[in-house]
This record gives sequence, C-alpha cells and structure tokens, in this order.
Amino acid sequence: MSLSPQFLDEIRARTLLSGVIGRQVKLQRAGREWKACCPFHKEKTPSFTINDEKGFYHCFGCGAHGDAIRFLTDARGLPFMDAVKELADAADMEVPAPDPRAQQRAERAKDLYDVMEAAAGWFEEQYGGIEGGAARDYLQQRGITDVTRKCFGFGYAPDSRSKLKIALKEFGPEKLIESGLLIEPEEKEPYDRFRGRLMIPIRDQRGRVIAFGGRILGDGEPKYLNSPETPLFDKGRTLYNLDRAGPASRDSRRVIVVEGYMDVIALDQVGIGEAVAPLGTAVTEGQLERLWRMGADPILCFDGDSAGQKAAMRAALRALPHVAPGRSLSFITLPAGQDPDDVVRSGGRQALEKLLEAPEALVDHLWRHESHAEPLATPEQRAGLRRRLLDHVATIGDPHVRDQYRQEMVDRFNTLTRPRQQAWAPRSAQKGVWKKGPGAKGGQFIPQRSLSAEAKAVGSGGLAPHTARAVLGGLLRYPEIIASHSEAVAALPLGEHNAAHLRDILLESAMNHSELDQQQLNTILAHRGAATLIEELNLQQGLAFSFTRRDADPERACRDLVLVIETLAARPGLDAAMEAATARLKEAGDEAAFQEQQRLRAARDEADRQLAALLESDAGQTD
Repeated sequence: MSLSPQFLDEIRARTLLSGVIGRQVKLQRAGREWKACCPFHKEKTPSFTINDEKGFYHCFGCGAHGDAIRFLTDARGLPFMDAVKELADAADMEVPAPDPRAQQRAERAKDLYDVMEAAAGWFEEQYGGIEGGAARDYLQQRGITDVTRKCFGFGYAPDSRSKLKIALKEFGPEKLIESGLLIEPEEKEPYDRFRGRLMIPIRDQRGRVIAFGGRILGDGEPKYLNSPETPLFDKGRTLYNLDRAGPASRDSRRVIVVEGYMDVIALDQVGIGEAVAPLGTAVTEGQLERLWRMGADPILCFDGDSAGQKAAMRAALRALPHVAPGRSLSFITLPAGQDPDDVVRSGGRQALEKLLEAPEALVDHLWRHESHAEPLATPEQRAGLRRRLLDHVATIGDPHVRDQYRQEMVDRFNTLTRPRQQAWAPRSAQKGVWKKGPGAKGGQFIPQRSLSAEAKAVGSGGLAPHTARAVLGGLLRYPEIIASHSEAVAALPLGEHNAAHLRDILLESAMNHSELDQQQLNTILAHRGAATLIEELNLQQGLAFSFTRRDADPERACRDLVLVIETLAARPGLDAAMEAATARLKEAGDEAAFQEQQRLRAARDEADRQLAALLESDAGQTD
C-alpha cells in the first residue's frame, strides 16, 4: 500500500520519539535531548541520542540513525506498514484504506508463511530419518556441527516427486505451487520441486521462512537450486542470513558479503556472524540498499578465482551510481582458488580476520582492475585506460563524490603514465675539474662558477616573478591542460603569495570541471573575485614563450607549456639531489663522487638548454 509523504510526516509530527524508544530503552535527560546505551550494539557508555524536536535518533558509536518508523522496523523487526499502523493508533490517526488488491495479496502472503514454515519443519524431520543419511554425511564432511545445523534449520528433501505434496496436502496444491514448493507442468500433475537435496531455509529480516535453497547430494545439476520468485520471495532484494547478520553487524560494526550459503555458515561457525550472501545472482541494487542499512561500508569477500573477482567488479560498477558520503564498498581478495570456507577451515578465524583488517577501498579496487586490464605500452592503450576510468566516474550520482573520484583517477593516471623525469642538477651546483695529486684522497676538486641564465628562474624563494607570470598566463589561456597535469602544476615553486593563490584557484577549478575551457574559467574567476589578483600579478610582464602569444599555434603552445611546467616543477627536488651530490663530493673527494656530480650537472644543463630554446624562439613576441 502506498502512503503519501504528507501522511507520514503527520505521523512523525504527532509522535514523541523519546516515548517510543523509552518503552524499550532506559533514557537519561541530556539538556534538550535524551541519551541512552545504544539498543543496536553493545556498549557501556551511552552514545545513543534522541532529539524530540528534530524527530530523529543517532548513535555516535555504530551510526544507527532514523525516525520513529525506522526504530520500530530496525529495533523490533516490524514490517513498515505494521510500524506505521502502531504509531497511527497511538496518535489517534486513521491509516488510509488499502487498495483491495494489495489487501488480497497481503492475506495470500500470510497464508504462504504458514506453508513455508510447515515445509521447513517437514524437511528437518526427513533429515533425521533413514533417507537423510546422505545429508548428514555431507554436513559431517563439511565440518558443520549439529549446533550450527539447528541454528540454520538444515533439512533434507527425499528423492521423490510426491512425498512433500502428500505430507502438506492440507494446504492444497494451489498454495504449494504458489509458494514454489511444487512444479506445475502443462496438462500434468504437479510434483515436488526439491528432490534428493540438502535443504537450507531462506528467511526474511523477521526470521520467517520465505524460500529454500537446495544443494544436490551426488551427481546432478544444478548444484544449488533456489525457490522461484513468489509473493514472499524477491530474489533480487533478499540476502541469505539477513535475520541473523543484522544484529551481529551492529555489534561488530561491519557486514561481510560472501558468495554462497556454505560460506555464510562456515563463517558463523567460527564466530563471524555478520555475513550475508546474494542468492545465486550478481549483487543487485536492491541488495545494496539492504546492505547500506546494515553498514556504511560493506566488505565484499568473494572467491579468489577469476569468476569471483569478476563478480566483485560487477558489484563495484553496480554500486558506483549510488555511492555517497556514508555509502561505499570495500573488498578483500582471497588466495587464488579459495573461498571463505576454505580460508577458515585451513587457518581458522584469524586467517580471515587478518584479511579483513585492511580491506581495499572501492576507488582502489576500481583503479587496480582497470589499470591491469590491458597493457599500457601505446598512446591508444593509455587513452583507453583514461576513458574507461572517467566513464566509470561519470556514473556516480553524488556530485561531490564524483568530483573526488575524478580528481583521484586523473592524479593516478598522470602518475602512472608520465615519463620518468631525468635527474637534474641545481643551479647552485659548481662546475669544475678534477686534478689528481698527492694526498690521502688522491686528488682535489677545483670549482668554477657557471650558471645558465634560465636556471636562475628557480631560487630559494621559488620561481622568479617573470617566469611565474609567463606560466600563469599560459594556464589562463590554455586551462584544458591543468587537470591532466595537476600534479606538476601543484608542485610549481611559486614564491609570491598572489601567484600561489591564483594557481590554487586554477587547480580547484580544473578538478571540479573535468572539461575546463577558457569561458568556464573566466566565469569561475569572476565569481571568485580574482580580477584584482590577476591585475596585481601583471601577467603581461612575463617571459615570452609560445603560450604567451595570442597568435600561437594552440597545439604547439600547449606542448611547450606542459614542457616548461614539468621542467620547473621538477627543479626543487633536483636542486636538492645536486646539493646532496656536491656535499658527498666534498666529503669523499673521490672520482666516483665527482662523476656523479658531473652527470647531474650535465642533465641540468640540458634542461636549461631546452628552456632557453623555447624562450629564445619567441623572444620579444609576448602580447
């Protein structure tokens, strides 16, 4: 039945939240709020607060949050409509009349719960009988104890086409067919769906049996057979062990997703009760929503084979459109060829706990999968990686999360694909010659001062003003290169406060707008009040490069701008390397140290020549 938002808001407004929660939890007054020990996880010091004015509760320990309706559904396990009806009765409100067809469906479903409970009891009886020997042997081989078997309600379906139908004949064939226990072929008698199988009840959040999973004993296909979709069972919105894992996840503050029934059961048997499993399908959006109600960051623990890892990636892509602050996924990768059951059987609980200590974040999982998907030897392959990453990012619905993912992926891509920089020597390094002579160290270094003119652009106080002006002017003219070279732009040693501030505005703009163009940038700068800042920097007084000219070829100007930025950004680190090499030379005084210093200086001179060539080719042509 559909209820209007206005009706639900009226119920919340008429409900005293502390009164609802206070029937179940001991409350203490805390100023204008109430506090208590959280009913959703074990604690000794109260971290659960209730705000009657705002009508919500929040636990700072486990993150439980909601209103009066949510409290009744989560804490007491009531269905949504039952919770609404209880609050409406207390508030002297009348719930709108239900749709007659919906009422009929609800009544029919109520009858089916009785059918499924009777079937579960009958399967358990068969497990303990003569025909259940194969099922008992199988559980013994799997190391499942009798205590665990009873907790999960294992049973056995005899290899017969009619024994269940006869045993539950009081319900009639129609209800047995509707509940998925019988198959009705055309123009033939209905017969038992589950035959010769270990039976595993599937329960809803309230612990009611709504379906079964049957594991074949001996030869036959499929290995696992689930109930069909019924009025009780929506496979895409149900998770196995949801009823037991919900409370356990509030205590452990985590929820673990595994692939199958036996993985869930094996983990529960070693004390990890917060595990659930999808039911023979890839993780669906409906299942993700249920998982996020249990925890902000569910951990996917799929098999270590290629099929398991493909399933994990499908879940990651399914989740991306819905991630938001407080809604993500994590992953652990199991040893090749092993599932969670194998891990705990061979190494006990501690073996899995060790993996669970450091799960892989969703962004890391996505990056690892795509960056290893194919070689990156050619420009086309690298471009393919960038396109795949940004296509994934574009599916994220939350704009703030989307911007963070875009920035993260672009930064990682640039770091991965940027060619390694050759070591450069600092401008303060000294040229000299090595003269052999007497003495303990076998020679003497005689320095000669020689600095290229352009090397002076980088000093202890950062880039010289005219160099900084040229680079910033180029970025204002060609903002499309900022995002793809953000790391180098951020590393520019800008000594002037105004220059550094403008650079930060440019970086922030590029990260928030992946396709930043000059028109967008001008709008952003105007909004940020940056006109005065640009005027004070007097960018027209910068050095003359191709990217400072209005009539330059855009492709060449962008190429030159990137080369200049990366060269200047690398300079401070290279200066430090050269100074360290010179210090070693002075201390050691041997020829090996001298050769290292000379090699670094030669690399620095080559960089200076490149900068000088770019500058000289356009000298006097800035606009």
